[in-house]
Amino acid sequence: RMCEVEQVSAFCSERGLILIEDAAQAVGAELGGRRAGSVGEYGCLSFFPTKNLGGAGDGGMVLTSDAQRAERLRCLRNHGAVQRYFHERVGGNFRLDALQAAVLAVKLEHLDRWIEMRQANARRYTRLFQESGLVGAGLVTLPDPGPGRHVFHQYVIRARDRDSLREHLRNREVGCEIYYPVPLHLQKCFDQLGYRRGDFPASEKAAAEVLALPMYPELTAEQVEYVVSAVRDFYG
Repeated sequence: RMCEVEQVSAFCSERGLILIEDAAQAVGAELGGRRAGSVGEYGCLSFFPTKNLGGAGDGGMVLTSDAQRAERLRCLRNHGAVQRYFHERVGGNFRLDALQAAVLAVKLEHLDRWIEMRQANARRYTRLFQESGLVGAGLVTLPDPGPGRHVFHQYVIRARDRDSLREHLRNREVGCEIYYPVPLHLQKCFDQLGYRRGDFPASEKAAAEVLALPMYPELTAEQVEYVVSAVRDFYG
C-alpha cells in the first residue's frame, strides 16, 4: 500500500528534491485518489513474473507526467540515442521486448479483478487469525491495511520466534518467505556509510519478525484456512 506520499512530495518540493516513487510491488494501489507511481516526478514499476502485474520474464517501467523527463528516459533506455547510431548521452539497452509487452497488455485487463481476489484473501487471513487467539496473545501481529487501496502483493505478519515458525510451515508444505532478512544499513555494500546494528532499531526489529504467507489471486479459502491452522499448531 502507499505511504503518505503526498506529504513526502510536499517535503521534496520545499527543498528542491526530486521524488522517485518505488512502486514495484504496488501497481494499482491508491491513496487520496492518486495511484502508486503517479505522485512523484518519477514512478518505477516492476513486471517481474511474481509481481501483481507480471510478465513472462524481467521487465519494468518508469512513469512520469513531464514531457522533457519522458524524452530523456526514452533516450537513456536506447543507448542514449534519439537518432540511430548518434548517441547524445551514455545510456543502456533498457527496452522492454515485444513479447513481454504483449503478455502485459493482456494481463493488464485482469489486474483489478486479481487485486480484488487478493484483498478477499487478505480479509480471510485477518478474520481467521483474529479468531485464532494468536493476535490477542501477542504471538502474531497482522498487517495494517491502512487508508486507501491495499493491493496485497504479500500478506506479511510479524511473528514471535519467526525463524522456527518458518521451518514449521515449510515442514507442513506451506510456502513462506522473509522479505527482507537484512536491513539496508547493515548490508555489506553499504559498509562505507558507517552504520552499525542498533542505528535503525525499527528496521532491525521488522527484519527479525516479518514473515510473508502465501498470497495470490487463486489461493482458495481451504488453503488460507490450512495456513492459519498450521501457524496456530506451531504456537500450541
